[in-house]
Amino acid sequence: MRSPLRSNKTRNPQESTEGIIMAHDGVAQVELHPGDADGMRVAVISALWNPDITDQLHARSIEVAKVAGALVADWRVAGALELPVAVAEACESYDAVVANGCVIEGETDHFRVVCDSVTYGLTRVALDQRTPVGNGVLTVSTHQQAVDRAGGENAKEDKGADAAIAAIHTALVMREIGER
Repeated sequence: MRSPLRSNKTRNPQESTEGIIMAHDGVAQVELHPGDADGMRVAVISALWNPDITDQLHARSIEVAKVAGALVADWRVAGALELPVAVAEACESYDAVVANGCVIEGETDHFRVVCDSVTYGLTRVALDQRTPVGNGVLTVSTHQQAVDRAGGENAKEDKGADAAIAAIHTALVMREIGER
């Protein structure tokens, strides 16, 4: 198997003949090639809250997983707080799970509570279930920050794609570790 780690700045699978890449300033460059995830079962679960953002995150996660060759199933939950329990259920049957959501800061402490709870919950599920969970939950101060990270036209980042790449890459690494 080719190593999924590559050095290339292209993030869009349509722009690269080499593969799908997660690369930003200060972030490791992780690349998946078409076929790297053949036979891998990947679940994509996204919150419905802030649909203009989460629909894009959801679509990009699915697209990247399919380009890599994964068998993809997807679901939607009400909000970010519902993600950890749905992800825990998916971890029972899938090789990797991607969780997407968008939490935008308001005027109360609710933002911090939601962000901390979701991040802790997803991390705990990944560790308890020993299943990679790609965290595509945006925690931002403004709607524009979310737009800039959702992977749409003119976006600066593509966090839905990045979360799928991270989950699949980790599953491949875990598979390789298990084979030794």
